[in-house]
Amino acid sequence: MKNKTSKEHGFTLIELLIVMVILGLLAALVGPRLFGHEGKSRQKTAKLQISNFETAVDTFRLDTGRFPTTEQGLNALRTAPQGMEKKWDGPYLPKAIPLDPWGNPYQYKSPSDHGDYEIISYGADGNPGGQGLDEDIVSWKNIGD
Repeated sequence: MKNKTSKEHGFTLIELLIVMVILGLLAALVGPRLFGHEGKSRQKTAKLQISNFETAVDTFRLDTGRFPTTEQGLNALRTAPQGMEKKWDGPYLPKAIPLDPWGNPYQYKSPSDHGDYEIISYGADGNPGGQGLDEDIVSWKNIGD
C-alpha cells in the first residue's frame, strides 16, 4: 500500500478553462491576420502559374509557328495537337496542368481581345469579374490594376 503523504499535483477545471479562454482570444486576434494573407498568397500563386504558362505558350509558338487555339487550350502544352506532331517539340510544361489555387481550371483564349492570347483565373469566386479576392487574375495585367 502507498502512503499518500503528499498532495497529488494536477490542473483544476478552472485553470483549464482559463487557458482555453486565453487560447481562444489569441486565435481570434491572430487568425484573421493570417487568413488575410492567404487570399493574397493565392492571387500571387495564380499570377506565377500564369507566367509559367505564358513562357510555355511562347515556346510552343516558336516551335510550331502559331499559338495554341482556344479549342486546343493549355493541353497543347503537354500533348501534341493533331497534325502538329512534326513541329511540336514538347511537352512544354514538366507536369500536368494544375488547377488554379481555388481548385478551378485556368481559362485560355486565342485570339483574345487583349493580344494573341490570354490566360485567366477567375479568382476565389470562380466567376468572371469581381473585386478583392474575387478579382480575375489575367495574363495581360497585374493584380490590382
